[in-house]
Amino acid sequence: MYKTILVTLDGTPTDRAIVEHIKKLADLLHSRVVLLHVADGWAARTYGADAVSPEIAEDTAYLQNLQAEFQSAGIPTEAELAFGEPGEQIVKWVRGKSCDLVAMSTHGHRFLADLFLGSTSRRVRHSVSVPVLLLKAR
Repeated sequence: MYKTILVTLDGTPTDRAIVEHIKKLADLLHSRVVLLHVADGWAARTYGADAVSPEIAEDTAYLQNLQAEFQSAGIPTEAELAFGEPGEQIVKWVRGKSCDLVAMSTHGHRFLADLFLGSTSRRVRHSVSVPVLLLKAR
């Protein structure tokens, strides 16, 4: 059903909700998982893949740790770091590569916060043609 699941991560505690959910789902369905984090700090937005900063080093280590966590559970997992605006980069990844499901944690903002802060999940779900699983973090 879901051969490849893209799990988007923002590097906050809300990631745990989607990580725990997808570990169970991927194990049950024998899915491959791709972990994607979009570095969106100044260096990442300015220099893209050439960026070097403490943020990039932390993001890379974070992805490697989560990848190892999935792999130790027997789930084939890849980790990718993208650079720029998160919604744009997630949509670009989905359109350029193949996945059967996009899985995201949401922060649970309400209407006004989404208007002012924007909503990565809203942008993704309205811009891709694959199913999007949104899990509100507690």
